[in-house]
Amino acid sequence: MSSPDRLPNGVRRLFRLPLSGRRRARADADAELEAFLEARVEQLVARGMSAADARAEALRRLGGATLDEARARLHHSAELREERMRASERLETARHDVRFALRRMRGEPGFATFATLIVALGVAATTAVFSVMSPLLLRPLPFREPERLVWIAGVNGPGLSGTTSRVFNLRDWRAQARSFEAMTAYFAFFEYGSDNLVGNGPPERLVGVGVAQDFLDVLGVRPQLGRNFVAEESVWNGRPAVILTHGFWTRRFAADPHIVGRAITLNNVPTTVVGVLPRSFDFASTFAPASRVDFLRPFPIVAETDRWGNTLSIIGRLKPGASVRTAQAELDLINTRLKQADPARWGLTAAVTGLQDHIAGDFRPALLLLAAGAALVLLVACANLSNLLLARAQFRHREMAVRSALGAGRRRLLGQLLVESIVLATAGGALGVLLAVAITRWVAGTSAVRIPLLGSVAVDARAAAFTVAVTLLTGLVVGIVPALQVSRGGEASTLRDAARGSSEGRGRGAARELLVVAEVAVACVLLVGGGLLARSFVRVMHVDLGFAPDGAVAWQLGTSREFANDSARVAFYESIVARVSAVPGVREVGLTDTPPLGRNRSWTIRAEGATYDKDWPEAFPRLVDARYLQAMRIPLVGGRYFTAADGAAAPHVVILNRTAAKTLFPGRDALGRSVLLGDHDSWRVVGVVADVRHQTLEEGAGSEMYLPFAQKPDFGTLVMVVRSPLPATSLAAGVAAAIRAADPAMPTDDFQPLGAVVDRAISPRRFVLQILGAFAATALLLAALGLYAVLSYTVSQRVRELGIRMALGESAASVRRRVVARTLALTAAGVVIGSAVAAAGARLIGSLLYGVGAADVPTFVGTAALLLATAALAGYLPARRASSTDPVEALRAS
Repeated sequence: MSSPDRLPNGVRRLFRLPLSGRRRARADADAELEAFLEARVEQLVARGMSAADARAEALRRLGGATLDEARARLHHSAELREERMRASERLETARHDVRFALRRMRGEPGFATFATLIVALGVAATTAVFSVMSPLLLRPLPFREPERLVWIAGVNGPGLSGTTSRVFNLRDWRAQARSFEAMTAYFAFFEYGSDNLVGNGPPERLVGVGVAQDFLDVLGVRPQLGRNFVAEESVWNGRPAVILTHGFWTRRFAADPHIVGRAITLNNVPTTVVGVLPRSFDFASTFAPASRVDFLRPFPIVAETDRWGNTLSIIGRLKPGASVRTAQAELDLINTRLKQADPARWGLTAAVTGLQDHIAGDFRPALLLLAAGAALVLLVACANLSNLLLARAQFRHREMAVRSALGAGRRRLLGQLLVESIVLATAGGALGVLLAVAITRWVAGTSAVRIPLLGSVAVDARAAAFTVAVTLLTGLVVGIVPALQVSRGGEASTLRDAARGSSEGRGRGAARELLVVAEVAVACVLLVGGGLLARSFVRVMHVDLGFAPDGAVAWQLGTSREFANDSARVAFYESIVARVSAVPGVREVGLTDTPPLGRNRSWTIRAEGATYDKDWPEAFPRLVDARYLQAMRIPLVGGRYFTAADGAAAPHVVILNRTAAKTLFPGRDALGRSVLLGDHDSWRVVGVVADVRHQTLEEGAGSEMYLPFAQKPDFGTLVMVVRSPLPATSLAAGVAAAIRAADPAMPTDDFQPLGAVVDRAISPRRFVLQILGAFAATALLLAALGLYAVLSYTVSQRVRELGIRMALGESAASVRRRVVARTLALTAAGVVIGSAVAAAGARLIGSLLYGVGAADVPTFVGTAALLLATAALAGYLPARRASSTDPVEALRAS
């Protein structure tokens, strides 16, 4: 490798290497050494020493045995002094430059404010998106060694949820898989349960999740208070125990530190609180965003719970050195053996993914899109500020020329100008952080948005470090080109040109116009992306839901009562329906165990007498009462709705949706035919209804079957749909009184309009659209301001030319057209470039689009029209100013 001393002078100047100072220090040290030796030798010789002995003694006094050793010691000391002196000089120079930059900002408050706001917008966008991305994509999950945690999902056919597994699957995988250190699970359908808390305040419906005994141990989560579950609590009919979530403990029990060991009454059963989860582990935010979880309870891994079917969500911890691929291959082999040994397990499958990948899920592309959008906003902000600095630099050439003539080198001028831009960027960065904090607090508090780990969104130390890096980079990027242009050139020519009011104006004008074209192109990309998402959002909002959410309110019902039999339980809920139906303003009331846009379970179903080469079809079961379909306004396609006559003692009847009817009876009429649920239950089809969007608004409906809940009372809690022209708040008191008349201990405040359910289902799409739309609007505004600034400056620089043109007979209208035409030309160039980039990039966000193609012509045409219209408005004032130029005054001023 070459010595730094051998680097060319230009390279040394570029990197500011202090080699000349080091050489000078060595030369001074050598001269000092020689002078000292000469004087000391003379003194010692005068005392009677020989010349050789005198020189040796002088060297010894210097601390070295030889001349080279003495020289090395002196060189080292001299270089240290030189470095300290240079560091002090650099620090003093930096202080001077910062003070000078602050004085200029105070002297130009308008420019400083505008520049600060531009940087703040870019920094706020990037910091906020970084903070939103961090919990899902950048920050490890709040578990022990989270990279070893995996999600093990079941795999079912299209249109089915298919992410859950049976209890015995977990048991067999635990016993046979060698790639896993441990496997655990939680009950996936916890939202169907009902746990009513009485005592310690008014009755409240709680949401609890059943978890395997080792659930917290596998994740590596330790309770903040108390302990984990023990074996006696995790068996069938074991000792009742719960671990409270941190949020529920704080809300209901005011963070009582003595809560552990106390008994609370759940469903009339005394239940011991054995622990409290730490604040860092929010089960709902992690595994079920936009839902609520109040406590964990033990879920027994036994034969009794296996009969419930595919109910478990399974999480595994890989052994050190094992990978997702090896774990998947091993589970495939195990499943093959299990299916060969027991044909009844024909549907046994598993898909292994990293837990963080599973939690991020479909939101990963949206987050990456927002990151790209934020980067583009920052790019527009940089281009805009750089353009402003270029225009401002035009008026500083005389200042720089004078300073250069007085001895300031180009490197010194360049450093000062870069410090000024960094100070501007720092002010903008500080404001941007405040804006980002406000944005992230809004995001974290938006509980209706179904985004995992939303509560963890914050501007933390990692985000702050990112902001510092972005701010410094912004200062360098926006300042380097203006600084290079201002600091170059000879003093005499610059002073002469500055006196004439012209200094390489055309070159700098071209640079500013290129920056404007770049701003328009980036704004075009963002507007196209936002337009595609907006059109997709409109398409989603107009999908046929299959039911009418307007005017319907859903009440969650769950009782702690014990019933003698299923008939008594059904009669109890029917009595509530009767009471609520009598409330003034209520038009329709219906019951279901599974309202739309919530969790789903699937059962096997087949046409009676049919044979299937592959797996039996599956369908979503909906347990409903006689009035539910009418209350939901689900259209009847054929046959009839359920009636009160379809009770427990009546023949079993079922209503299929259109998809299920076509799947089970292709090319035939399903009415009057029979289907089998499981292996033996026969149900006669009495009706066919329209498909309902039960999973998401974007997904088509799978096969669905509606069963009278009196004939199939396989439910935990029920949802009561109340249809009324009155708002939910007006209905609440009357409905609550009717419910309490049937059961005074039943909570009555758990209700929401169906419109809110639909709104929550589209919340991720709306969230992305809102943020990207804000980015696009910001880019459009900055591009318009950039156009306005460039045109205003161009007009001010061309006053003499315009005066001559108008003196020679050019009309004011022609001058206006000339300026506006230049505006539109720059914009058109940006639109062409931006459209090409957007067309290529739109294919990358195909998974976020719905009902709209990546090359959607209306979106591209609308974006171009919007940009051109904005450009025309931005160019109007400069054009009017140009057309009002007085030729005489212009010529006199020039």
